[in-house]
Amino acid sequence: LVRALALPDIETWENKYRDKKYVIRIDTPEFTCVCPKTALPDFAHIYIEYMPSGLCLELKSFKEYLLAYREIGIFHEHVINRILEDLVKSTKPRWMKVKGVFNTRGGITTEVEAEYKSK
Repeated sequence: LVRALALPDIETWENKYRDKKYVIRIDTPEFTCVCPKTALPDFAHIYIEYMPSGLCLELKSFKEYLLAYREIGIFHEHVINRILEDLVKSTKPRWMKVKGVFNTRGGITTEVEAEYKSK
């Protein structure tokens, strides 16, 4: 079900420095989704690091993509893995890491990190 969720497309733009190896870091402290068990809001800081190849992430479309999670009941682990899958599909990076630091709830803080490396 998680992989079948309909989410907005993530746009990209052409990397004119594809011959260079460099890292792009993006973070947003304003991510929200819904706990699938309690239906209460969950808040997180999302960190992304990637080494682009031919395409770079277009930030406005990425923000719209993230906003779509506000109404979705989803586990933290699934959020991070789904974001990574969608970003890799869009940008086709050399490597990418997505990390989510979810706000403390009931005395427990959750951090989830997933990584992709091209072959």
